[in-house]
Amino acid sequence: MTTQTPRRIRILDTTLRDGEQTPGVSLTVDDKIEIAQQLSKLGVDVIEAGFPSSSDGEKKVVRDIAKLGLNSEICALSRATKGDIDAALDCDVDLIHVFIPTSPVQMKYAVNLTPEQVLSSAVESIEYVKKHGVKCEFSPMDATRSEMPFLLKVCEAAQKAGMDSLNVPDTVGIMIPKTMITLIEKIKTVITVPISIHCHDDFGLAVANSLAAVEAGAAQVHTAVNGLGERAGNASLEEVVAALHILYKFKTGVNTRLLYVTSRMVSTLTGIPVQVNKAIVGENAFAHESGIHTRGVTEKPLTFEPIDPELVGRTRKLVAGKLAGTRGIKAELEEVGIHPTEAQLDEIVQRVKQLGDKGKMVTDADLLALTSSVMGQVLGEEKIIDLCDMQVVTGIKVIPTASVRLILDGKEYIAAETGVGPVDAVLKAITKLTNNLEMIRLKEYRLEAITGGSNAVAEVVIKVEDEKGIVVSARAASEDIVMASVEAMINGINKLLLKNHKQGNKP
Repeated sequence: MTTQTPRRIRILDTTLRDGEQTPGVSLTVDDKIEIAQQLSKLGVDVIEAGFPSSSDGEKKVVRDIAKLGLNSEICALSRATKGDIDAALDCDVDLIHVFIPTSPVQMKYAVNLTPEQVLSSAVESIEYVKKHGVKCEFSPMDATRSEMPFLLKVCEAAQKAGMDSLNVPDTVGIMIPKTMITLIEKIKTVITVPISIHCHDDFGLAVANSLAAVEAGAAQVHTAVNGLGERAGNASLEEVVAALHILYKFKTGVNTRLLYVTSRMVSTLTGIPVQVNKAIVGENAFAHESGIHTRGVTEKPLTFEPIDPELVGRTRKLVAGKLAGTRGIKAELEEVGIHPTEAQLDEIVQRVKQLGDKGKMVTDADLLALTSSVMGQVLGEEKIIDLCDMQVVTGIKVIPTASVRLILDGKEYIAAETGVGPVDAVLKAITKLTNNLEMIRLKEYRLEAITGGSNAVAEVVIKVEDEKGIVVSARAASEDIVMASVEAMINGINKLLLKNHKQGNKP
């Protein structure tokens, strides 16, 4: 008796393109490269790195990602125009994703083209991409609101023009699984190339519709980490992959044990928090608090857990409390694919113990925030600036004032400043001193409370910029908001100064 080989489903991740279109998200070049490297490590088949024609900066970062030599194919998005395609070709990507609207409402109001013009533009664009020897995925945008005869006509013409795959976008998320299956089955009657599916979550059905498309024969799913994207977002990478592996018994190239750490990284860099009850990566996804649940999963995890937590890079959470020593914390981090150096691990353990000594319940999110902060620091001899001590005064009818003493390039300096609050005052004092080395300004400041309560661990994420326009990100975590802000600021300045020094731009 022979066993049938499980289907292999490809994953195209669009976190860096559609995900960055999430309102409020703006990633630096370093942020996008860090996410691209993690996505490659995660094992996605294709990384849609960006939309090169949208700006010179976007074109540069897509080109930079294409040069990294990642394991994933690198894709660039392009409208069905020669100018857009040329911009994508200049990036030396593996795949160009060409799109043009095919629904009546978008043809008229989005691009003001007739159906005949849309058809000819699609064909000419695909032929132009293939003429340059690059793979082409074609999307009839808003396919799910397109008139069926015209949609099938465009798909047939695109296949004759040489497209390598067809992507079917549910651009405004109006499908249900039943109608999605019918649509994919109809499209498969006129084309033979692999089909992709790109679903939006306007009705909360992006994952369900993506899986329905796979059931009907789609070979690739477009996803975004944490379901990021326009409006309500895209199909969540972690939910799609977990369902394919566990419910459907299909295969992907994704290492599921890295799903959680990838989710956390993207959440930190984008500033978009993950809801606590989100499937797979939410903080409560594997938490058990009620007595019957705790007893059940202790005796037999299957009683209340349809997913083995370790399979998706998580651990079961039964009792919150002070974490174990070095060996236990190291094991916790290794389970989610994080491998700190000995020096970093010592610092992480010390910070965890400090929280525990103060009666703070250390959650998984706290641990990852502290770890992210420590591992992102400039440690040891590489530090150009370091904090010696700091004093902050604030209160009713008192102007917030901060004094700091820093070591700058081996010399000690002291400065004091006032501000609208203690954080503002201390960051102004640090900037005042570091401007002796190089003009650096705080470009962005973001504060997030990782857990609830007045003793919550605060994670501060900042972006600093020098006079040449170079921007770097840094982060720090502490239950003391002022200290977290100071650590993040000093770490960001160190990164910026080191970057300039290594490029031979010493002040």
